Amino acid sequence: MNHFMNSKDDMVTDAIDGVIAASGGALARLDGYPHIRVVVRADWDKSKVALVSGGGSGHEPAHAGFVGAGMLTAAVCGDIFASPSVDAVLAAILAVTGPAGCLLIVKNYTGDRLNFGLAAERARAFGRKVSMVVVDDDIALPNLPQSRGVAGTLFVHKIAGALAEQGAALEDVTKMAERVIAASHSIGMSLDTCTVPGSPKEQRIPAGMAELGLGIHGEAGVEQVPYSGAKQAIEAVADKLAPAMGEGHFVALLNNLGGVSILEMAVLASELLKSRIGRQLDLMVGPAAMMTSLAMHGFSVSVLEADSEQVALLSAPCGIAAWPGCVKLTAQTILPLPDGLSPIKALPSAHSATKAFLTTCCNIMIAAEADLNALDAKSGDGDTGSTLAGASRALLAVMDSLPLADHTQLYRAIGQELSQTMGGSSGVLLAIFFAAAGDAASSGMPMRQALMAGLDRMQEIGGAKPGDRTMIDALLPALTALETGLPDAARAARQGANHTATLTRANAGRASYINAEQLQGHNDPGAEAVARLFENLVN
Repeated sequence: MNHFMNSKDDMVTDAIDGVIAASGGALARLDGYPHIRVVVRADWDKSKVALVSGGGSGHEPAHAGFVGAGMLTAAVCGDIFASPSVDAVLAAILAVTGPAGCLLIVKNYTGDRLNFGLAAERARAFGRKVSMVVVDDDIALPNLPQSRGVAGTLFVHKIAGALAEQGAALEDVTKMAERVIAASHSIGMSLDTCTVPGSPKEQRIPAGMAELGLGIHGEAGVEQVPYSGAKQAIEAVADKLAPAMGEGHFVALLNNLGGVSILEMAVLASELLKSRIGRQLDLMVGPAAMMTSLAMHGFSVSVLEADSEQVALLSAPCGIAAWPGCVKLTAQTILPLPDGLSPIKALPSAHSATKAFLTTCCNIMIAAEADLNALDAKSGDGDTGSTLAGASRALLAVMDSLPLADHTQLYRAIGQELSQTMGGSSGVLLAIFFAAAGDAASSGMPMRQALMAGLDRMQEIGGAKPGDRTMIDALLPALTALETGLPDAARAARQGANHTATLTRANAGRASYINAEQLQGHNDPGAEAVARLFENLVN
């Protein structure tokens, strides 16, 4: 079992109970478990047009998460990725429909169309006034006779829901929903398939590839494309959307398919606004998880060419936690740094030998990136190699702007650069090391003594000492032995790094949270980096 559930059969009902329990009394359910699973507004008085949607579960917060004032009146929940029964849909209609009538909002899947459609017919036989719209916003497969309904459905929920909340007639709410559907287009992309509870995972998407245009039930997309980063992913999506968009202006809905981190979604948002369709986007909903596919590591973009009335309805407050709101897109505001924080750059100066030496050091760290990450993964968060390599690349990029001919200023300049480009505590510690070395060099100390002074200051502020399983275990013996030459320093650094593999307790850094069994036999990655640096300088 790789899901937080009690059993596959009870997962949906357990989840509904959780949603209702956490609603603060805003939601209720019909008494029909396990065959009828309908979430309704607890405050509903049938005085206005009711909106009912739903479908298979696994798309949370859709659909139950959007039940509330200004959106849905009821959500009908089927099994995971399976349409709810006719009886379940009928129960929802009969429970919420008053004289004003009811609008069914259905995604364009055969099971949903049939079950919601038949339920509507049966409800009409009971004398209920019911209309139905079918959402078909997916443009991934243009040759399909019936396009799928995906995240663009949320535009319909919000706009039709806001109009119904204002007291509009069923006919007007239905026409508005149809207009929104006609003006909505969506497409998704994923780096991996989802895992359905109780079923084996389909390994369909190879490493280094992404699938474009896949469905929200894990259906295969239109094609698999090489994946090289967020920019390329958004470009592929924008290329599909652009022909359908023409030259108009749009609202974008950036949807998390369930398994993408908030950090990644923010990157995708940035790239979307910089893409070929970015200039046509005036407002945005998200980024957020709204119409998910369990925990699929993917996203979708929906666009709506909205008129002023639709924008007002889309922007109307609704008080539903799952709805992220609709915001106007504006130019990025950049404020100046406060006084005293703007970096003071030393005058650049050329020195070929120093440049060659620093370039070699940087390339050594870049080459060791993967090995150091793998080593760090055993005792930390697996990023030591990336941190050092990133700082090295940044240093290479500014090499010609450094005071290479003035070693006193060079130490300080390197420290300043590392403090700005190197993340985590290691960046701060190395910035302290080089800044203190620069201070020592300015008082006349030769290189080795200046570096030792930098190390003393780093230990003083950082709190680590020899034997604490840090880079100091390699750096201190290396600098001590440097007095007799670089080969001796390299041997001392290696001995110090290898000794850390015998230390089963770390007293500093992330490794201090790791048990002895995980630490034993593995060199500290910081110490290993120091050893590799000195060894490669000798070679």
